[in-house]
Amino acid sequence: MSTRDSALIAPHLDAPRAGGLGLLPGIALYLASVLGTGLLVLPGLAARTAGPASVVSVLAVTLLAIPLAGAFAALAARHPDPGGVAAYARRALGPIAARAAGYWFLFGVAAGGAVVAMLGARYISIVVGIDDAAEPLIALGFLALPFVSNLFGVRIAGWLQLGLTALLMAVVVTVIALAAPAVEPAHFRPFLPHGWGGVGTAIVMFVRAFAGWEVGTHISGEFRRPRRTIPIATAVTLVVSGTAYLVLQIVTVGALGDRAGEGDVVLLELARTGDLAAAPALVGAAAGIVALGVMNVYIAAFAKLGASLAASGDLPVWFSKGAANGEVPRRALLLTGGVVSVYFIAALAMGGDLQPFILVHTASMVAIYVIGMVAAVRLLPRRTAGHRCASIAVVLTFALLPLAGIALIVPAFLALTAWGVQKLRSRRTL
Repeated sequence: MSTRDSALIAPHLDAPRAGGLGLLPGIALYLASVLGTGLLVLPGLAARTAGPASVVSVLAVTLLAIPLAGAFAALAARHPDPGGVAAYARRALGPIAARAAGYWFLFGVAAGGAVVAMLGARYISIVVGIDDAAEPLIALGFLALPFVSNLFGVRIAGWLQLGLTALLMAVVVTVIALAAPAVEPAHFRPFLPHGWGGVGTAIVMFVRAFAGWEVGTHISGEFRRPRRTIPIATAVTLVVSGTAYLVLQIVTVGALGDRAGEGDVVLLELARTGDLAAAPALVGAAAGIVALGVMNVYIAAFAKLGASLAASGDLPVWFSKGAANGEVPRRALLLTGGVVSVYFIAALAMGGDLQPFILVHTASMVAIYVIGMVAAVRLLPRRTAGHRCASIAVVLTFALLPLAGIALIVPAFLALTAWGVQKLRSRRTL
């Protein structure tokens, strides 16, 4: 392990870093990475799959998210490093595992950028009534604006995210308040119309909604007091995101009944129950805020990781500028822009079919979770809460691997590439 790696991932004292992220922007960034676009579509899809029992699926996934979130919080707080999971894997499992984890995130998870942008644009076009031909332009805007904000550093992006998250929560609370009077107990009967199998399918859906905890590891070094701020931000995010999904699911089922799973724009249907003339604009704003927020935080993570990988020799060294905590990785932002643009162009060429990109994103994410939790078990001190969380999460993440199916071919290819790079570097040193 290089001197740089040792310096980056060694435990830091919680001395305040001037200009670092505070608690509120940190919570906003975490919320954006976890809530994501699932807030727009999952309540309706889950109601269609599991009926009223979809409420149980939200509770189950919230509980399952605790060990995963706890383990990542413990790692990020003790080892602030822009390399995130790749840095932890380097120390615990060696350079090939580290390179594979880095490639999975930068070149695999990045497929989700096209998905978020296209979903946001599609949602807005439906609720506002914009012609479908304008969707690519709207999606391009969702990609461009977060790149611009991140050119000024994650601190500026964090304060921007705080504003976006506050607006999003205001919209969600407004929609819930409008629909709550329409909730009827009769809509919760029968409670299990599709059996426990439907609940299991809904749980799988919501697992994707509660992903995103690894994003915080890449920006952990940007926090003013990582050991204090990251656990608090994680706990607040767990409570807020879990409560938001649970209340939204209850209101979706209780207010819409059998209509809950009929449409793709469930927030619009909920807002209309309150007979609000501005409902389409309100929900369109929510879609825009979600898309911008998710892209904002993920681009920050991609860029910091890219710079860190370059500094470690896993990418061309030219991209390493800005890898250190507090610096802006503008060159790595260019690399990130290139990767996301390739996926975006591919999505347009495939007629807007997002399913393949969702699968690539999910498979890469699950692979990262597995290697991250294995590294956490080896790195975190035994008999601590973080180590206990990691031990539980290892089992849970391995159980998720079969769900990725054929899409695991992408992380497998990237892992093979990581192995090939290591062999090439070994020959050069001979």
